[in-house]
Amino acid sequence: MPLYKDFSDDKAKILIWKFDENEHLDINTLLEPENYNKVKDYHPKKINEFLMVRKMLLELLPGYKILYKENGEPFLEPSDYNISISHSFPLAAIAISKMKVGIDLELKKEKIKHIRHKFVLHENDFINNDAEVDFLTAIWSVKESLYKIHHSKYWSLKKHYDIQSFEPSENFNVKARVYDQNFEDVFEVKVRRLGDYYFSVVLE
Repeated sequence: MPLYKDFSDDKAKILIWKFDENEHLDINTLLEPENYNKVKDYHPKKINEFLMVRKMLLELLPGYKILYKENGEPFLEPSDYNISISHSFPLAAIAISKMKVGIDLELKKEKIKHIRHKFVLHENDFINNDAEVDFLTAIWSVKESLYKIHHSKYWSLKKHYDIQSFEPSENFNVKARVYDQNFEDVFEVKVRRLGDYYFSVVLE
């Protein structure tokens, strides 16, 4: 298997795979029958993302499958592990843990500047506009990873999530919180820069 990165530790198994067009991904053996209607009309790249994740799952937990709740949240069956997945072709990532886990993989794109106002609030105080795309991509990745833990209640990345000051680099940790007027939950999120990608991992 063309594994790209392995960030596993004693708390979680975390793998990233880079697509290799020379490797055959057999949809008939990798895709769960329950998900056929979900993906049958997807673009071939998106189908490959689905299959890459399942190929990694097969390496980590043979006999398990990924299903989806009505809100689109993935879960494992059997359900004795938690899962988080993310993909941005040609990369796909999976995290499996006994703890609740959230991951997010984001490719740097200039167009993220056009939606800055939708997900950035307090972070405006420390963003260096000379490296705006790096800051915004890292912030989006961190907030998306947190959303995968708290999304059922805290839906606004702008109103309910904020991140302490940081400088984008190859490897860094950042403090972040999920909150409203009555609640606050603080996390330390691991962020890794992989070429033009930012990858975030958070454990509850």
